[in-house]
Amino acid sequence: MAGQRHSPLTLVVLGLLAERPMHPYLMSQLITQRGKDSIANVSQRNSLYQVIERLVRSGLVEVETTERADNRPERTVYRITDAGLTTTKEWILGLLGADQREYPAFPAALSLIALVGPAAAHAALTDRRTALQQRQDAATAAHDAAIAMGLPHLFLLDDEYALALLDAELRWLDGILAEFASGELDWSAEWIAEVAAKFEPEK
Repeated sequence: MAGQRHSPLTLVVLGLLAERPMHPYLMSQLITQRGKDSIANVSQRNSLYQVIERLVRSGLVEVETTERADNRPERTVYRITDAGLTTTKEWILGLLGADQREYPAFPAALSLIALVGPAAAHAALTDRRTALQQRQDAATAAHDAAIAMGLPHLFLLDDEYALALLDAELRWLDGILAEFASGELDWSAEWIAEVAAKFEPEK
């Protein structure tokens, strides 16, 4: 399970099978229906089957039965093993308690923003803010709908965390865009060269 052990999709699959045995199509439906496609990527159908195959090989999941309904294709129903349930709980507790370093792409782009002009950077960040606002609006609506349905707070913690991150980034972006608008955040190739020379390590 190296490299896949802590992947969000792996954990979501194990969590679903901890509820009850099910086939991959039902897993995919539930992930989307419950809004967990925002944390586990199921856009590529094969990725779900690949995760299940790895879990079977590792002994964390096993085949329970194979079923066929009417003229539909044969479906394999999987269930979590005792080892799978124990391992899943250990992984969850490990992730909850650890400050695990992640390497998202956006901070990498920010670290190299000086390579593009201020106008282009401002336009790109404005586009990002628009997209984030739309995502926040949709996530807030989904969260409010879940509360209205009576879903307990326990099952909304991941949604609340995602909303908190969105809110923080939007507020940060507003501050940066204000600095662009005021001219406080500006640069030129000449200025970048001066800064690079000033902080060049001594030989």
